[in-house]
Amino acid sequence: MGSIISRLGSNEQNLLTNNTLWIQHYHFIVSERVALKENIMHSASQIKILIVDDDTFMLKILTKMLNNQGFESVEACDNGTDALARIDRQETCPDLILLDLNMPNMDGIEFVRYLVERKFPGSLILVSGEDERMLKTAEKLVHAHRIPMLGYLHKPVSPDKLNALITKWAPPEKQQQPVSEKKTYSAESLQTAITNRELVNYYQPKVTVATGKIIGVETLVRWHHPSDGLVMPGQFIHIAEQCGLINDLTCLVLKQALTQARIWQENGIVLRVATNVSMDNLTSLDFQDLVVNLAIENGLSPQNIVLEVTESQLMDADSRVPLEILTRLRLKRFHLSIDDFGTGHSSMAQLRDIPFDELKIDQSFVHRAWSDETLRAMYDASLSMAKQLGMEVVAEGVADAEDWTFLRNTGCDFAQGNFISKPLKAEDFEQWMSDWENRLHNGLIANTA
Repeated sequence: MGSIISRLGSNEQNLLTNNTLWIQHYHFIVSERVALKENIMHSASQIKILIVDDDTFMLKILTKMLNNQGFESVEACDNGTDALARIDRQETCPDLILLDLNMPNMDGIEFVRYLVERKFPGSLILVSGEDERMLKTAEKLVHAHRIPMLGYLHKPVSPDKLNALITKWAPPEKQQQPVSEKKTYSAESLQTAITNRELVNYYQPKVTVATGKIIGVETLVRWHHPSDGLVMPGQFIHIAEQCGLINDLTCLVLKQALTQARIWQENGIVLRVATNVSMDNLTSLDFQDLVVNLAIENGLSPQNIVLEVTESQLMDADSRVPLEILTRLRLKRFHLSIDDFGTGHSSMAQLRDIPFDELKIDQSFVHRAWSDETLRAMYDASLSMAKQLGMEVVAEGVADAEDWTFLRNTGCDFAQGNFISKPLKAEDFEQWMSDWENRLHNGLIANTA
């Protein structure tokens, strides 16, 4: 063989060598795939699956599908009572249950409650002919009960979709992550943090959907705790509100945000800076003066300052003082944004009574709205209403390229979310701006239009 190769030309030798390497690589890939398939089949044979459905034909179909996919331990019950009896016996307790919702005598929702009472350690897949909204509600209930749910399937069931869900299954010890107790902080420790300026602002960018242009940031406060590290606002904002510290906290956040806005402006970066406002901030007429004076001190135009008010915070308060503060600020051309729209109970009334000029659609109605009819309807209604009222619209929670494309196709004004950027430290913002421009130049706008 060596003498034959030596008589070949250099190009022929290279071709022969490359082909040999390709064949070796091919055999390696094939052997890896065979090994992977054998591992999957081995894992499949270990999973005990129980199908619960009152339709005997569906039981046979699902059992056949699972057997064809290599699952050997598959049992079926046509009612919840018999299924619970199997679960009560250790030797027949399944790792995974495929559960129908609409069954006589004991429906799937009631069955789930009995699983909770038994501390069922396995996982669940809902299989039903009910509509998307019913399945979404059932899924939310299962998650609330802390039962691992791999997803749901519409009838008639697709074998590929069934297999895709089951591949998510993992043994209970791998599923159940230890739940770390969140530390509770005292009002005294929070007051010390405010005094010592341990509260630090992070900034999440907002961009124009049509062009990708950077238009502003939302200020998000974090607590740099001296011993616990970074503490998220969910662990201390409610303490500030309950213990009368929210005014001090908001004042600090606002001062730091507008000081940073001035620094950016001096560096030629003019941004619309938004900060969150608590209902407690809107109970004192002094708040309006604070905002105006800070804008003047930092040389900022009111049109580049946004106050985001969560609509659920507005519901239970005496509206006279907040209404005066917000109306006077709007007269001075500060922007007013109704935050987390759709999550409160008085959204329409607030839009009617308060001169908001920006509406932020809550992330729960944005992410995956492109694939969920219910979310799409709520998103469309919010967007349409805001447009009719002459308001700008910000979509929160843009998590992936599909969300981004959806916003571009539906005419939303601005976008915010981790697909664009996670909240940033002020010193990291200019680098992100450069990276974002590179993403735009590399086709982010053109490729998703």
